[in-house]
This record gives sequence, C-alpha cells and structure tokens, in this order.
Amino acid sequence: MAVNLPSPLGMQLCRVLAAFSIATLMLAQENAVTTFRTESNLVSLNVSVFDQEGRIVKGLPQSAFTVFEDNQKQEIKVFRQEDVPISLGLVIDTSASMSNKRDRVNSAALAMVKASNPEDEVFVISFSEEAFITQDFTSDVKQLESSLRKLGSKGETAMRDALSLGLDHLRAPARKDKKVLVVITDGEDNSSIQKQENLIRAAHLSNVIIYGIGLLAAEAPASAQRAKASLDVLTLATGGRSWYPENVADIEKITPEIAHEIRNQYVIGYTPSNTSGGNAFRAIRVEVNVPNVSVRTRSGYYPRSR
Repeated sequence: MAVNLPSPLGMQLCRVLAAFSIATLMLAQENAVTTFRTESNLVSLNVSVFDQEGRIVKGLPQSAFTVFEDNQKQEIKVFRQEDVPISLGLVIDTSASMSNKRDRVNSAALAMVKASNPEDEVFVISFSEEAFITQDFTSDVKQLESSLRKLGSKGETAMRDALSLGLDHLRAPARKDKKVLVVITDGEDNSSIQKQENLIRAAHLSNVIIYGIGLLAAEAPASAQRAKASLDVLTLATGGRSWYPENVADIEKITPEIAHEIRNQYVIGYTPSNTSGGNAFRAIRVEVNVPNVSVRTRSGYYPRSR
C-alpha cells in the first residue's frame, strides 16, 4: 500500500503550526494564571435577606443589591443564589448542666443535618472545660447519630475554645468553600483561654458563619445576659445569628430553620476598590432596594497579606 509522505514544505508548515499551537496554549495558560491571580483578592459574602415576618426572601436580582466597603460603593462581580454543599461543624456543649437536655440537643442536631444539603460534610465538637473533635467529617447521618449518642455531660463551659478548634478544623481538612459552625450551649463561658476578639478575627479571616443556640432559661439573669451578649456579638459579626428558646423542645424547630437559611443565601463577590494594601479591618455593608426587608452578612474582613 502506497504511503504519501509530506513534502519538505509541508513538514516545515506542520512544525510552524505546532510551534504556534504550543505558544498559544502557553499564553492561554499564562493568561489563566494571571486572571486567577487578579481575582485572588475577591471578597465573597454570604447574604441572607428576610421580610418583616422573618421569612427568607428569594429571587432578588443583582440590581437590588449594593455593597459598601468602608462606606465606598463596590462593583459586584459575582452574584448567585444557589444551594451549595457546605463544611459544617456542630459545636455542642457537654458540660454538667446539659445532662437533662442531651436527648433534645442530639435530636435537634440530627434534624439540622437531615434538613441540610445531602452533600454537606459534617463534623462534631463536644466541649465542657475542654474541647474535642468527637466525629470527623462525614455525610453519613447514621454515623453522626451514633457519635452524638456517645456524648456525656460533665464539667464547665469553654465555648470560645471549642469554636476556635472548629475554625482550625475548617481551615485544614474541610473540602467545601462555604463553611459554617453551629454552637449549642446552655450557659456563660467560664473556662476558655481564647479571647472573644481573637475568635471573631479568626472567623473573619476564614469567612466562617457562626450560628448560636443559647438554652439560657435556667441561668441566673446576670449570667444569662452576659452569655447572650457574648453569643450575639460573635454570631452577628460573622453573618449568623442566635436563638434563645425558653423551652428546650423548641430547639428541634430552630436547627432546620438554620439549615433553610444556609441553603437560600445569596453569594456576592467583589474586588475591593481600595488597593492600598495593609491588613486593617474593612467594614462591609450590604443594602437591598426592596422595602421592609432586613439584610445580614458578615460585618467585614481582614485583607490577606500578599
């Protein structure tokens, strides 16, 4: 069978085309890297919008939102509302005072997992005066149920240390971009080494949302007030919120509500107009041009060092 070999001119043309293709590919790759580097300072916000009844407001267009950083309007570059899987840490108080609430708390934790995106990865931290990861990341509800059933109740309360451990765990092995901690406690933090301001800074650096449930009805009024104030500052700064049910049975209604909020948040991204550098805190505010709604997102962020 005859084989037609390319002429010398044809071979030279092939070599030129091949060289051009390689150069084009390398340039495209270089441009892709450049684009990635340019967008690496993109600030991402998880934004919740509620009506006057506290119900999630869905389906708003990008044009309804305005983002401000240090009171300067920013150009929105990323906008979507979608249910994305998250890395979730359940941070559960196992101090002695929680013994009679254990079953309800476990049921509430499982109710949240069942109401969440089935692709979520979940871990469990238990804490009294010390904090431990009692269940590493899993999407297996039965495995989570087994781990929760093994939790005991003893000792005091080191909530901030437990949340600090949760933030560390979300930085290292977590595989999802969106990260959330939910803490359930029944009293004032009386054992933590971690300071509140350092914890909030760490949460801002990691873009982690913190939600809290405070079972404070049995606390002395002064202690309950301090516990509530601390939890409110922490959760609101990160774009979350806190609940304080009078009856422990109500907790099983709250956790699915948290899951519903997480699954219906808007994601907004912008590249800061302030390019002066530095690592000072930058305040964020999001406004929506719809009447009678409230907006919640993190209060700000610390720029990452380049």
